[in-house]
Amino acid sequence: MAVEVKELLEAGVHFGHLTRKWDPNMAPYVYMERNGIHIINLYKTAAKIDEAGAALAKIAASGRKILFVATKKQAKDIVAEKASAINMPYITERWPGGMLTNFVTIRKAVKKMASIDRMKKDGTFNTLSKKERLQVDRLRAKLEKNLGSISDMTRLPGALFVVDIKREHIAIKEAQKLNIPIFAMVDTNSDPRQVDYVIPANDDASKSINKILTHVTDAVAGGLAERKAEKEAAVAEKDAPKAEAKKAAPANKEEEE
Repeated sequence: MAVEVKELLEAGVHFGHLTRKWDPNMAPYVYMERNGIHIINLYKTAAKIDEAGAALAKIAASGRKILFVATKKQAKDIVAEKASAINMPYITERWPGGMLTNFVTIRKAVKKMASIDRMKKDGTFNTLSKKERLQVDRLRAKLEKNLGSISDMTRLPGALFVVDIKREHIAIKEAQKLNIPIFAMVDTNSDPRQVDYVIPANDDASKSINKILTHVTDAVAGGLAERKAEKEAAVAEKDAPKAEAKKAAPANKEEEE
């Protein structure tokens, strides 16, 4: 579904930063200056949302995960809600250094969380002293807060979606090192050259973030639905000869008689 410029306008996606805070590399995406603020060209934003959406749908359809990153207050809850609705991993607390470049260590921490859960299920937890139980509970809570949302991510993501590339510069650098495609909402104070798929947009207002994330996650959901349909079609195709053979079996029996 094509993005309407009117809905982007109503969500305030066009409001950039103060002109003195701008990054000149954002010039192609700036429409004009009004009251000392840069106004983003929403026609370009709409086109870029469509472009990013198509690429993200392909990644989702291939079975790879898309990691959503947003630790700023206005974006945290929106990203957590939208990403979990499509079963994608997300980071909304502090970015764990080495999250991508030292993924093996991060996986160990996630496994530690799972082993604590097993301890609680099999009763081992209850054999610990009160002090030890308290320490284990604290560790579990800390791991859950920082890594709970990526516990199902067993390998490096197929892409990164970032809200505010200035704030998430460590995540950006790690993804660049590993050649992981970066999709991002980029405001007028940031350098779009760091990103593979730029969505020029106001990354400070929750209404704007919500609007962009809705379009992006809808595109990902479309890719996931396509993958599911392909899988079902493949299973049906595989089962078809068996069903045909079953149908033919009684007829053959009659012929023999």
